[in-house]
Amino acid sequence: LQHSLFSVFSSFGLLYSLRAHRNAAVAGPGFYAVLKFYSAGDASRAQRACNGQRLFQKSPMKVCVCTKQQGFEQQVLALSSTKCQELANHYLGFNGWSSRIITLQNVSALDGENKELGKTSERPSVKFLCAVEVTVPSHGVCSRGVALGEAEVEGSEGPLEFLTATRRAQKLAVGKALSSSFQKILLVVL
Repeated sequence: LQHSLFSVFSSFGLLYSLRAHRNAAVAGPGFYAVLKFYSAGDASRAQRACNGQRLFQKSPMKVCVCTKQQGFEQQVLALSSTKCQELANHYLGFNGWSSRIITLQNVSALDGENKELGKTSERPSVKFLCAVEVTVPSHGVCSRGVALGEAEVEGSEGPLEFLTATRRAQKLAVGKALSSSFQKILLVVL
């Protein structure tokens, strides 16, 4: 079912997510799906083209566009770095943009200031500060993002646990910084 839905709806534009579910028992037999497009225009085109059509099933499909979500009016949710990269690859091409890490610095030692002020956590943690630059050479666009990644040292606090926490903190810092740099770039698809 998900493959059939993906085949039909991905032709209208890049999909952010697709989830298919079985109907609740009170609704009778059948399925429903929730699709999210990156573009509202793509979602609208898909709705107009597919609503009432028999695409890969015997009965006509009902396609609705959700225009208002409750609870998110004040909160702006940033795309993850993975979703930013998918979007950039789709619209700019795989070689149409690049990113580089400007700096990735361990700032865990700066926690000494917090200990002096009496702000200590029960578990030791590793913190990394990262700065990333995203470049779109064909359009002369360059954007930088900065972020902090933190991971607690879990378990016995041995060398392996410290190394694992270090890697998690680095990966988190780089991902957040990449997402931060993409937030400053506006793609307008015409």
